[in-house]
Amino acid sequence: MAEITASLVKELRERTGAGMMECKKALAENGGDIDAAAEALRKSGAAKADKKADRVTAEGRVGVASEGGKAVLVEINSETDFVANDVNFKHFVDTVAKAALVSGATDVEALKAAAFADGQTVEEARAAAIQKLGENMQIRRLVKIESTGTIGAYIHTNGKIGVLVELANGSDELASGLAMHVAAMNPPYNKAADVPADYIAKEKEIELAKMSEKDKSKPAEILEKIMAGKTAKIVNDVTLYGQNYVLDNDGRTVEAVVKAAGADVVSFTRLVVGEGIEKVQEDYLAEVAKAMQV
Repeated sequence: MAEITASLVKELRERTGAGMMECKKALAENGGDIDAAAEALRKSGAAKADKKADRVTAEGRVGVASEGGKAVLVEINSETDFVANDVNFKHFVDTVAKAALVSGATDVEALKAAAFADGQTVEEARAAAIQKLGENMQIRRLVKIESTGTIGAYIHTNGKIGVLVELANGSDELASGLAMHVAAMNPPYNKAADVPADYIAKEKEIELAKMSEKDKSKPAEILEKIMAGKTAKIVNDVTLYGQNYVLDNDGRTVEAVVKAAGADVVSFTRLVVGEGIEKVQEDYLAEVAKAMQV
């Protein structure tokens, strides 16, 4: 049996991309034969990906790809922010986004079967990435827009937020600026007409409950004007058109800026990594100590 040295483990890790402990174990199980160990690691790649499949993936990145009148956002999750910031994970996310755009996939399952690179499907590439980076990864969401208008895309610098905005009769600059606005301000609705009536009714009920008895006792017509003002503010706060445009130095609303440009916001989509996923708080030091004992 060949001696399992640090340099041998390092060489196997560089050849396979597998984790240090996995390489050490493979060498031990194959008598220090690096070729046999490399083959064993390749064969076990899918199994290792399956074993990690039940781990919570609430971190990750949003990738974007666009060309012509098409654009896609793809959310891909990892277990930790450390892996989400790894250059290999970033490359994987970018390549999957491009595959989504080129393949025409409209949902995650179709995307998994799409061509990735080097003869692999996206799903096969995901399994290989799990083996290389040592964490569970999931392709969670795919959003696609096809438009005869203008599409603006924006990915926040940390990769945690991605936005697509579809404009009619608008410029690329305006579409991109609005995508940045949506990323920053997170409006739930586009225009006042999109706000559900029951939402407004509930908010009015809350505002009325917060009013003093003195204000409530005012004449009906005055009370109605007060409530109308409060309702207008509520609608402005939750709609893209009602918010002040973050890139406008004059404090104009998005609606004013868009109308001045002769444009119209048709739709927008905002993805935030991990939203709706319950995160598990891990004891990182305990995890490291446990790994070192293997």
